[in-house]
Amino acid sequence: MLAAMSASPLTPRSPGDASARSSGDACPGALRLHRADDGALARIRIPGGVLTPHQAKALGEAAAGFGDGELHLTSRGNVQLRGLAPGCGAELAGLLDGAGLLPSERHERVRNVVASPLSGLDGGGAADVGPWLAELDRLLCGSDRATRLSGRFLFALDDGRGDVDALGADLALIGLGTGAALRVGSTDTVFRLPASEGPRALLAASEAFLDAAGDTGAWRVEDLPDEAGTALSDAVVRRLRQAGVTVSPDRRPRPLEARSPAPGPVRGGPRGAALSVGVPLGRLDLTQWQLLSGAGEMRLTPWRGVVVTGVAPNAADSFADALAEAGLITGPGSPWAGVGACIGQPGCAKSLADVRGQAAAAVGPPGRLPVYWSGCERRCGHPRGEWIDVVATPDGHRISHVRGDRADEPVTVRHDPAALAAAVASARGSGG
Repeated sequence: MLAAMSASPLTPRSPGDASARSSGDACPGALRLHRADDGALARIRIPGGVLTPHQAKALGEAAAGFGDGELHLTSRGNVQLRGLAPGCGAELAGLLDGAGLLPSERHERVRNVVASPLSGLDGGGAADVGPWLAELDRLLCGSDRATRLSGRFLFALDDGRGDVDALGADLALIGLGTGAALRVGSTDTVFRLPASEGPRALLAASEAFLDAAGDTGAWRVEDLPDEAGTALSDAVVRRLRQAGVTVSPDRRPRPLEARSPAPGPVRGGPRGAALSVGVPLGRLDLTQWQLLSGAGEMRLTPWRGVVVTGVAPNAADSFADALAEAGLITGPGSPWAGVGACIGQPGCAKSLADVRGQAAAAVGPPGRLPVYWSGCERRCGHPRGEWIDVVATPDGHRISHVRGDRADEPVTVRHDPAALAAAVASARGSGG
């Protein structure tokens, strides 16, 4: 059991500290490949995680023809291709472009948009974010200034249920019973505005951020110096009012928990059968990908899962059975539920351990809290909210209970797989 002692910051940092940004934004994309220990890596932005069957087929062909034969889902609902062969960049770009996955070469790294994956499917939420998603992507790809955004800058389109609003986006548009609300950074203050103006407001707010960032080196809203961050919301409101948008401040605390859709049939909506599917460690082989993409539209979630829409009602049960037989999660009770990990060794040179293999070895009965395994202190892709943090260190693994941006006093388990599995299970079950 983890002791609930005095909490400390999860990752000590100073807002506005641009020292780590002096070399520029090296965030990978579909056209800017990143060299990893297992070969080149491409990150393909999928706004809202939405993929047509044609686009999904193209991604499968890319993984098979150029990469390691797997598709890796990210915590922003994007896709990474790993183990890419040397010199494949031009062919890969041509394949993606032909499938409509590169609507603008200049903007491909800034199309970072997460969206409520069940919006319009289950009767929940206060708005269908689909129209917002299409319009925001059109506006982004048509803006010269947007090309200056970092590949890490994040937009969120939340249908009102609070799922993606909790993910810590730089700018969030939230559906309300009447109209919408714009959140800038992590503040509890939001700005109500007409729903139809939401995408335009997001673009204007991103341009205001670029003005505020100036030469500070800030990539994201949280990186701004205190004085610039304080002035950003005022600048956004001024821009919107000058554009004729009616804006009024309101208070809406950001949700603390970003809850993923439960695996299983999506019920309550008007659009026919849909299925929420969990993906162990966010990694899909070609057989699994082809099964998922063969049914209908796919919505990749920020929790490294997939919502498949358009499933024929008379085939829903057999489809779920086939996915489960292929190793995917289609219902409650899976030991993989809530288990995540970074790529670890051998794919990442900075990782101190094969954390995916260790996570698999430690899988047991589902715990109350999610757990995330990281191969180093960077904790790439870690969740938000409350979770169990397992970090590989030279001395073993450090385990702590995280709540928001604070972590309880950790315990360290030396190099003993059985003891590590037991400590993780205890931490997840007890909550600290």
